[in-house]
Amino acid sequence: MTTFATLDVSEQPDRVVVTLDRPAQRNAINAEMIGELHEVCARLEAEPRLLLLTGRGDHFAGGADIAELQARGRDDALAGINRNLFDRIGRLPLPTIAAVSGFALGGGAELAYACDIRIATSTVKFGNPEPGLGIMAAAGASYRLPQLVGTSVAKQVLLGGHVLDADAALRTGLVLEIVDPGTHMEAAHRLLDRIARSAPLALRLTKTIVDAPGTHPFADDIAQAVLFETDDKQDRMTAFLERKR
Repeated sequence: MTTFATLDVSEQPDRVVVTLDRPAQRNAINAEMIGELHEVCARLEAEPRLLLLTGRGDHFAGGADIAELQARGRDDALAGINRNLFDRIGRLPLPTIAAVSGFALGGGAELAYACDIRIATSTVKFGNPEPGLGIMAAAGASYRLPQLVGTSVAKQVLLGGHVLDADAALRTGLVLEIVDPGTHMEAAHRLLDRIARSAPLALRLTKTIVDAPGTHPFADDIAQAVLFETDDKQDRMTAFLERKR
């Protein structure tokens, strides 16, 4: 197993648990972490498994590394350094879960937005203060956050500097569940256990269809046709009918 400098990665047969591991910097996302997360994505693309993302210590990720951002110029922005990673996480074949506590700000918030489902503690704070630093939230927040919470709330966060606390995150649907501090990983693993009981191909095709833009009834039909012909479908339905008998 690769040893990472900014991540703690635990690989299990059905899931990979990735902990952002720069607690002294509130797990700020720097270039090295971006590169290491790309390595994790490559593994999950080659061998699809569930992904659980969290942060070491009290916070998920307090943002991108400001010193690095200050040094970046136009060409760096056009390269979409953070956005390309977060988009790649969003495209991973199987479901991804973010277990979030404390600050999820700036790039940290955008990393959480890129996951399929979020579970948070009562200490959570989601926000995108980028305009206060003379930049914008350009790593996915402009198109992901409106889809997650609606355009009005997204503008309150992205333009008004509004921070979503635990109650607001739950009320707007940004998170599935709010749990006590220190219990978010347990809650996330319970969710992953439930997801892992489903058919992997059904999960993969469902995620692909849900994430596809627009309406796509024929794509739904084709995906269902593929699933109808699998041994997994026959075995699971047979077991279900036998339990009912």
